[in-house]
Amino acid sequence: MNKLIAEFIGTFFLVLTIGCTVLAGNPGIIAPLAIGSALMVMVFAGGHISGAHFNPAVTLAVFLRGRLPASDVVPYWVSQITGAAAAAFVAGFLRPGATIGAAAISMHRALVAEFLFTFALAYVVLNVATAKGTQGNSFYGLAIGFTVMTGAFAVGDISGGAFNPAVAIGVTVMGLSSWANLWIYLVGCFAGGAAAALVFKALNPQDN
Repeated sequence: MNKLIAEFIGTFFLVLTIGCTVLAGNPGIIAPLAIGSALMVMVFAGGHISGAHFNPAVTLAVFLRGRLPASDVVPYWVSQITGAAAAAFVAGFLRPGATIGAAAISMHRALVAEFLFTFALAYVVLNVATAKGTQGNSFYGLAIGFTVMTGAFAVGDISGGAFNPAVAIGVTVMGLSSWANLWIYLVGCFAGGAAAALVFKALNPQDN
């Protein structure tokens, strides 16, 4: 239960930060910095409890890598999605009257962008938080947070920069993305997480 609470809290504050910064209007460079920082501190806070996934695609990657029991996968997803949905409603309460409009995106470019940077995020997580060679390091939270920040700067204007199915659900609940586009994030993000696990295992065959 402690692991699920930690996943709820971390995902909640990640999505709340996204909502409050974007709904504020014209966030410029503040949004990627705030979002990456929020993820970083929540990873440091919850890493020793749940592994600090806060992302169903990362949970899939860690499971496929062999560091999460199958029985934990769906409960983790439920906690993450519930945290994201709760944060979406709280963000709307904190930012009443914000101008909300679903972003227009190109399906193909958004799908590729979400795949690539979810792959990058999951690949970083697996290497800094689960690999024997980096065991006990003190930089894993910073590396993970900076990966999301980098992705937000690089392709945020192309796909919205979710890299996380729970985030995609949260921003859709807020009205920042269309329900019709949700599949793009689900397919791109889960495919990126699965690919990262396969690549990690291929590059680290001795790291079981």
